[in-house]
Amino acid sequence: MKFQAFNPYLPSWEYIPDAEPHVFGDRLYVYGSHDRFDGPLFCMNDYVCWSAPIDDLSQWRFEGTIYKKDQDPHNKDSQHCLFAPDVAKGADGRYYLYYSLDDTGILSVAVCDTPAGKYEYLSDVKWKDGTALGENKDDVYPFDPGVLVDDDGRVFLYVGFAPWDGRIIAGKTSFKGAYCVELEPDMVTIKTAPKLVLPKAGHSQGTGFEGHEFFEASSVRKINGRYYFVYSSIQSHELCYATSNYPDEGFKYGGTIISNGDISFKGRSTPLNYTANTHGGLVQVNGQWYIFYHRHTNRHCFSRQGCAEKIYFNSDGSIPQVEMTSSGLNPVPLSGKGTYGAYIACNLMSKNGAGGYSNNKEAYKEHPCFTQDEPDGEGGCGAYINNITDGTVIGYKYFDLGNTTQIIMELRGTGKGKMLVKNGLQGTTVGYIDISPTSEYAMFSGSVSFPKASKQ
Repeated sequence: MKFQAFNPYLPSWEYIPDAEPHVFGDRLYVYGSHDRFDGPLFCMNDYVCWSAPIDDLSQWRFEGTIYKKDQDPHNKDSQHCLFAPDVAKGADGRYYLYYSLDDTGILSVAVCDTPAGKYEYLSDVKWKDGTALGENKDDVYPFDPGVLVDDDGRVFLYVGFAPWDGRIIAGKTSFKGAYCVELEPDMVTIKTAPKLVLPKAGHSQGTGFEGHEFFEASSVRKINGRYYFVYSSIQSHELCYATSNYPDEGFKYGGTIISNGDISFKGRSTPLNYTANTHGGLVQVNGQWYIFYHRHTNRHCFSRQGCAEKIYFNSDGSIPQVEMTSSGLNPVPLSGKGTYGAYIACNLMSKNGAGGYSNNKEAYKEHPCFTQDEPDGEGGCGAYINNITDGTVIGYKYFDLGNTTQIIMELRGTGKGKMLVKNGLQGTTVGYIDISPTSEYAMFSGSVSFPKASKQ
């Protein structure tokens, strides 16, 4: 690659959660919702698209705005937000963007001749009589669409939302799990009625999904003849998967692919990062499979950034859980020589640990966080880690540090003391950096001696 790749894989000022990755032609495209930095709600911005050449996942290109909120005829005043989308290529060679306007309970479709051009509203997903899915009292709640165009051209739409409580959204209280809907070749008309394929919490006894039942974030891929259904479980912080030999039935629980707090990785029960919801999908690029997901910033759940990790399949088709890393899409550990933004840390916690973000920033005012000084968009110093205090832990994985003898940190603040450098969360101290108060950014350095190893 021309440059190294790391997490988050997009610029530090970009907030694209809920990413669905797809290879079209010779580029990898990422479609997601679009958070506003420090916004009070999810998904406040218009849809944009980023892409990278499949032979260099360090070279991300901004494709611009592909769809605006007010293009939907139900949203001329832009009062509704564009929630998590997905894109599929139809048999006619055009690209279909599936999305919902926050909690309206209606699923809509936009279309474009190219993967990242200007999409135009086409239709709501509808029954054969023209009624939109979600309008009828007994309809399922069509949320977080995932779309699969199968090898034989059949089109399957996956939707669902299944919280613990009995909340009312769009006039509906019955959220039983994930549903599959087969569509006609026109990509918008329902061919077969919604069919429940994954259970919700409280309705999973004896299914194998206990403790990891479906919550939201449907994403389906066909891999080696088997269907992999990736979803966010009732735990919220984890992406799990289920598999079947059929696209619309028979799914069995497979396991957790990733948690945005590394919970349950190698048996861990406490988070190594601040958690909240997650959403993502699988993609293969040049023989390597990846899972895309998102992390949370700014002490609340409304400013999310996309990350990705390499995954591997066992001989039986199962996927072992992977951990969050700083190196992400990079094919090898990051170089021990160079300059890196502090925001690529994959572990972050206070002396009392991390926790689960909500919409209440004040609950975490004593904790460190990823943040930035500027509003949305490029410019300035970009993201950094704020509120580093005694006992804060910042972790980076993975680096080739066998020949690294010095670390320099650029920081500002009122603290005085030592930054300890360790070769792992439970590792040994390999050096330290003396720091002192400074109102402007300044450089502080220290000598380090890492054990000779391939990665640290």
